[in-house]
Amino acid sequence: MFLFSEGGGHHTPLIVEFINHYVGEPVYHFQMAYTRPIWVAFFNKFGTTPEKVFASEYSPQTAIPWYTVMFVIACILTVVAVRLLKGRLSDDDPKPGQLTLEAGYLAIKGLVVSVIGEHGFKYFPVVATFAILILVSNLMGQFPLFMSPTASVNVTFALGISSFVYYNYVGIAENGIWGHLGHLAGPRLPILLTLVITPLIFAIELISNLIRPFTLGVRLFANMFSDEKVFLEITNLAPPITHFVLPLVLTMLGVFVAFVQAFVFTLLSTIYLSEVSHAHHDEHEDEPGVEAHGEAVVAHA
Repeated sequence: MFLFSEGGGHHTPLIVEFINHYVGEPVYHFQMAYTRPIWVAFFNKFGTTPEKVFASEYSPQTAIPWYTVMFVIACILTVVAVRLLKGRLSDDDPKPGQLTLEAGYLAIKGLVVSVIGEHGFKYFPVVATFAILILVSNLMGQFPLFMSPTASVNVTFALGISSFVYYNYVGIAENGIWGHLGHLAGPRLPILLTLVITPLIFAIELISNLIRPFTLGVRLFANMFSDEKVFLEITNLAPPITHFVLPLVLTMLGVFVAFVQAFVFTLLSTIYLSEVSHAHHDEHEDEPGVEAHGEAVVAHA
């Protein structure tokens, strides 16, 4: 959270300034020639401009937004972190990194199996990717030169849309388009109730599903953005004292928030998968409590 430069009324990590200094000019020219005309034509229909919507002027200094740079770094760090923790695998003498990675593996596997069921383990790679990538993104704000990319609504909405697209893809792949839409209509009812109640249930469930990318994105963004703002505001109250005394306490709080928000996003994405992915009948007989558990968590969330 340190080593920022002032620009445009907000703090910008120096690494972002450095990247834009060298590659911002060609990216800016590309934007002006190709992407900006598209945005202008689109937002003109709503009586506004891309500059007002994005709250940023087009310029070489801001051609590559800070959240884009931070998210790319988060992706690289995620791969590097997993590689480093993995190291050389050993059954006889596992290293601390391997034990840490195994603990994370078991935690995510336990979440997937408890919410979806044993058949849901095939979704483990995607769920684990969400969990680790969001955790790394959240934790980046606790280190010098970095900001949490999840403190930007653009990144969190993109993650929310990714989760939304994936679980709907799974639902269509497993149940077909009509079967997937049919689960939004609720249980089968007598014919008279079907004519009255089913359309209402379908409309409510459809709206509920359509707003999920936004609720996922807003929840993650609001918590991470507020964590960044609280840290910056409090540490600047009475410098230099607050620059050295409070950061340790606030960093511990920030790490806690980072883990909690990564868990919440992963849990909700897993619950959404459980709604559209169903085991075969014989598997359900072995797991009588899985579906009820998932529904209870959804209702509580």
